[in-house]
Amino acid sequence: MNETLDGVFHYYQTAISLRSYRQEVLASNIANADTPGYKARDFDFGTALNTALNHPGSSGRTGNGFPLAKTSPDHLIKDPALTLSDQGHLPGSPVLDPVGHQLAQASAKLEYRVPNQDSADGNTVDMDQERTSFANNAIHYEANLTLLTGRIKDLIAATTS
Repeated sequence: MNETLDGVFHYYQTAISLRSYRQEVLASNIANADTPGYKARDFDFGTALNTALNHPGSSGRTGNGFPLAKTSPDHLIKDPALTLSDQGHLPGSPVLDPVGHQLAQASAKLEYRVPNQDSADGNTVDMDQERTSFANNAIHYEANLTLLTGRIKDLIAATTS
């Protein structure tokens, strides 16, 4: 029975983790809208979901896409290492990550968004596009939670009847 329940909830857990991670990425873009030289990032949710679900023992599904740059600029560091510069700083720990967050980061290939219009300071954040993507992602996140809640209620009703 546990394997069946794991199979039922695996899709929802994966989708919600990816939506949560994408919300963080989009929020970072919005927060850096006025930072000179900041390059907006995003990932294709459908591809990331397919990648995450195609791990051994999973079934895959695909989703939507949008134009992203395929190569990142050479002058940007992909994964900068954090250093502790003060004794009061806390070291990073994967234990503190939310459930599934590491899978989401591993599955989502962050890419630099292709700007619709160049800016003088080199910033590629388009606030209209970021707000739209943020709201769209939030709606999908809430929909996934609603579907998951409904599924749990159905299972509870089936087991208590």
